[in-house]
Amino acid sequence: MRWIALSAAVSGTLLVAGCQTEPMRAMRADLESAGTDIKGFFGGYKGNAALAAGLRQYEDGNYGEAAKQLQAAIDKGLASADRVNAHKHLAFIHCISGRTTACRDEFRKALAINPGLQLSPAEAGHPTWGPVFRSVKAGR
Repeated sequence: MRWIALSAAVSGTLLVAGCQTEPMRAMRADLESAGTDIKGFFGGYKGNAALAAGLRQYEDGNYGEAAKQLQAAIDKGLASADRVNAHKHLAFIHCISGRTTACRDEFRKALAINPGLQLSPAEAGHPTWGPVFRSVKAGR
């Protein structure tokens, strides 16, 4: 008797789960047709946790660890906007560490993904990386 009850419970659960599948498929199709980044929408990027950790480390001033986490995030996979953010913060780290060539390279990578990238007013006014970013953006 327990076997029958367990079987019925499992079947009912699967039936309800099946009901959820079709609406999810429809929603996914609607999002795709609208040009939404489906993988990012459904949390499919493996680098998201490393990006969050890297940005926390950056804010805490732990630039060495931040750089490792940001690079790991890029390597694991991120949505385009998140890749831009990771490259931008790597550029900041390289600039403040005196590695201007690496800073320029990271800004180039960010701009290759998003040519319209603009720094915030506070970022753009930074004396170390502000001029480097403007130079890279101008193609110099």
